[in-house]
Amino acid sequence: MATVEFAFNNKVHTATKTSLFQVNYGREPRMSFDIRKKGKNEKAKEFVREMKERHEEARAVLVKSQEEMKRQADRSRKETEEYRIGDRVLISTKDFSAELMKRAMKKLTEKFIGPYVVRKIVSENAVELELPASLRIHLVVNVRRIVKYREQVEG
Repeated sequence: MATVEFAFNNKVHTATKTSLFQVNYGREPRMSFDIRKKGKNEKAKEFVREMKERHEEARAVLVKSQEEMKRQADRSRKETEEYRIGDRVLISTKDFSAELMKRAMKKLTEKFIGPYVVRKIVSENAVELELPASLRIHLVVNVRRIVKYREQVEG
């Protein structure tokens, strides 16, 4: 286990461009036995100062990396539509099996089925629907799987 820990701490991290051991201790790990000296000296103070600088640099790099990751993740996110009790919605059949849809071929099934009425708002990401027993799916559905029903225009 110690060998694995040593290998992990000695590996260069992609975000900080330095090893975890270097960030924590300010130097590369020693491979042999070393006798430690007691007492205060200037090198120890210099070491503490360098360590604080390295921690600040690592923190700044990690914050920058975190902001970049958040920016990339937010690019694919969009605002969810607000649903109210009584709204009529359509359910996506994307994840339904062919036997659940009672069709021989999945490519011939409808993309959305419904409309169904929203019975309860469970959370910002989930709603409970009034579904027929023949549908055999859970009543609580994620909002990504539903869209608001819009009345069809005649003509």
